[in-house]
Amino acid sequence: MVGGADAVRARLDGGLVPAVPVPFRGRTLDADALAGYARWMAAHPVAGVAVNVHTGRGRHLAESARRQVLTMWRAALPDRVLVAGAWNVASASEARELGADAVLAFAPKGQDPVPYHEELSRELPVIAFHLYAAAGGAAYDDATLRGILELPGVLGIKVATLDSVMTFQRIASLCGALPRTLLISGEDRFLGYSLLLGARAALVGMGAALTDLQAALLRARADSDWPRFVRLSAALDRFGAATFTAPMEGYVRRMLWAAAEDGGVPAESCDDPWGPALPAAEREAVRRAVRDARAAGG
Repeated sequence: MVGGADAVRARLDGGLVPAVPVPFRGRTLDADALAGYARWMAAHPVAGVAVNVHTGRGRHLAESARRQVLTMWRAALPDRVLVAGAWNVASASEARELGADAVLAFAPKGQDPVPYHEELSRELPVIAFHLYAAAGGAAYDDATLRGILELPGVLGIKVATLDSVMTFQRIASLCGALPRTLLISGEDRFLGYSLLLGARAALVGMGAALTDLQAALLRARADSDWPRFVRLSAALDRFGAATFTAPMEGYVRRMLWAAAEDGGVPAESCDDPWGPALPAAEREAVRRAVRDARAAGG
């Protein structure tokens, strides 16, 4: 474990945290492909990874599979931040037991968000999550957000609105008045612009592939290397448009396809048992998007 909220915040600041999917063959978790993917990701300049979150289908996985995923990623990236999805105190406790450094969470419907985040933070530092409603997320008003973000065990917030620039702008403005809060982009469809608005890290499903290009985008922003930033941002926006599109739940399978094209997982280990069926033409479109992004951003 990295340490408390301040230590984890410092490790994440400026970094990329891919939200990683789990390779399946049919309905069977491919453990060999998972281990290879973790080794592949460890060779990239990431601040950490997020496992058992929405991209990793954490709430759907059996407990044994969930524990296997967390354990394998911890072993593969011993020196990086490991963020785990949490949907109750028991899952946060499990994450702490297996070596996670932080949890990503939003309050379930019907629970008071501030006490809920405070309870989770007794297990591990918390990254709050403003997730778009279509994915089952919770849209917090400013007063609730401030209450959450002022908790000492909450290190920052991931904002994933998908298509609401105005919402991101509102939350970015609020975070700007809270110097202890790390604003983390979850905006796969406008990653570059979210960094211009003040996000200092990114925790994105898109990071599951083309990982080096996205890490380079964050570095270009930090260095004010504007020609490189514009080039990478444009390339990744096109890639995001090909992978984060309707039906939106298909993005998990699309990111596995992208990771396969990028060399991270075997081509035959790209099933998502909980996602919609997608036509073969979409896989070719994703492959082409990976190749095009490499050519444009490399």
